[in-house]
Amino acid sequence: MHIQARERIDGLVRSLIKATGLIVISILGGIFFMLLWNTVSFFIHVSPLDFITGTQWNPTGRHATYGILPLLVSTCLVTLGAMAIAIPLGIGTAAFMSEYAGKRLKNILKPAVEMLAAVPSVAIGFLGIVALGPGIARLTQLSNGLNALNGAILLSVMSLPTIITVAEDAINGVPATYKEASLGIGATKWQTLTRVTIPAAAPGIVAAIMLGVGRAIGETMTVLMATGNAASFPKGFFDSVRTITATIAIEMGEVPYQTTHYYSLFAIAGILFLLTLVVNMAGEYFVNKFRKFHSA
Repeated sequence: MHIQARERIDGLVRSLIKATGLIVISILGGIFFMLLWNTVSFFIHVSPLDFITGTQWNPTGRHATYGILPLLVSTCLVTLGAMAIAIPLGIGTAAFMSEYAGKRLKNILKPAVEMLAAVPSVAIGFLGIVALGPGIARLTQLSNGLNALNGAILLSVMSLPTIITVAEDAINGVPATYKEASLGIGATKWQTLTRVTIPAAAPGIVAAIMLGVGRAIGETMTVLMATGNAASFPKGFFDSVRTITATIAIEMGEVPYQTTHYYSLFAIAGILFLLTLVVNMAGEYFVNKFRKFHSA
């Protein structure tokens, strides 16, 4: 009787887990098909080529234009700026925590990194408005500091926890025999780190970078608050920009239902979905490559 009761409970739990998984898949599938349906509805009225290559985004003008190129360039500009800051800082911090930090210091740094990940994006955006923005304006002699540089710095801060955590796991995952062999032939600790450990952990580190890029591309509130929201073609980091996510957040709440403008926001979301999908798939590929490399 006891064995039969346990088998019934196990079967119930398995069914519950399976049902939960199917519900999640159904919800994600529903979101995807809703996005696809509305995107197709938009492309019935606007050419995909004009949408991708158009240089003006003005859906509320007398002659509405739906060119997403300035938004794409702005998103890529802010993301690249963020990664230029976050990648060296993140990998350097991960290497320090893994190879050089003592146990006591590591017990302080690791919770601090995790706490940074828990800071709301609206709080970081607010700091960009009241502290970082005015500082950039003073240094560059601009009228305000709400520009791509401001957004890039803030996004780098938000991407750091992801990059540090995943990169540290990758470095810690390198077999100790690699390091011991390097040290055994007379290499210094720094040489071992730069020529053995980091190259061996490269797939995991690349995965950390990809996940950091995905985090930066998908961020909304920070760039909405700190980049100036000018839907024009940016010429550099000191120009105000508007990203894809900020455009959706600004316009979706006020756009008339089932209009071309309404459908255009779903088309933008579709582009964002493809970007994040590619980045996350690349990250997953490198994570799996890292696991296979060290399990061989």
